[in-house]
Amino acid sequence: MSSTSTPETVVFNEMQIFCMQKFEVDILEKEIPEYIKNGIELYENDTVFDVGANIGLFTLWVYQQCNKNVKVFAFEPAPATFEVLQRNAQRFDPKKLKVFPCGLSRESKTVKFAYHPRFTAMSHAYPNNVKELQNEVKETFISSGLKIGPWFLRWISWLPRVIQSFIVDKLLEKSFQMEQITCQMRTVSDIIKDHDIQQIDLLKLDVEKSELDVLLGIEDSDWGKIKQVVAEVHDFDGRVEKIVALLKTQGLSEIVVEQQLLFKGTKLFLVYARRQNSQQKSFGVIPDGVTQMC
Repeated sequence: MSSTSTPETVVFNEMQIFCMQKFEVDILEKEIPEYIKNGIELYENDTVFDVGANIGLFTLWVYQQCNKNVKVFAFEPAPATFEVLQRNAQRFDPKKLKVFPCGLSRESKTVKFAYHPRFTAMSHAYPNNVKELQNEVKETFISSGLKIGPWFLRWISWLPRVIQSFIVDKLLEKSFQMEQITCQMRTVSDIIKDHDIQQIDLLKLDVEKSELDVLLGIEDSDWGKIKQVVAEVHDFDGRVEKIVALLKTQGLSEIVVEQQLLFKGTKLFLVYARRQNSQQKSFGVIPDGVTQMC
């Protein structure tokens, strides 16, 4: 993607950033506040891992919220998307916003990725399951009343469901055009070792079904360095239960599993976890739609 052709947009009311598609930014920007709740907090001087950074929206939001006094390690394996992430980091603060052209997994390796240039946030390490993911996105859009999709989908929300389904299918077929690419994967523990990281204040995961792989790439000796985790989890094969069990085993005992009202009827959940002896405030009141698993 050349510098002359890269679109730009404004986020968080003031930051002008590079992007891939503006409609994607509109969708992703709405998700960001959902990561910092249920006891998850950020402070100045924190170290944050943004795994599945895409173009860096969460990275830039954290940078802004922490008054530009934070260190973020952002990981994006798709080369075209990484290029935009890198340009955003360079525009604002390349010393504090460290970007990596790789994904994180349970081991260092190269993998085949399904890259969706028209919907980059949905790119993933399961190129044989594209139709399954497309159906999941479709159900998410329709279950939410099309409130989370691009603005041009919302006009069909009043139509009968069978017609909604047909229209969304046609639009997603175009959006899910796929390119198979090769991406480099590393592990959380690789990065900890290479950069002598003593503490990760927040590990944020949004990796389209690879969240358990990322967590399994953390060596037992490194888990104590991780104070908080927030992960978008696709609950296939009991994945939420497996992740909650793993987090508890590794000492993150304050755990909340939440499904937003917009995602009712889908397999998409957010898992929030922190150490009981961390300095963060207590959870307080658990919002409607939250299941506490402690």
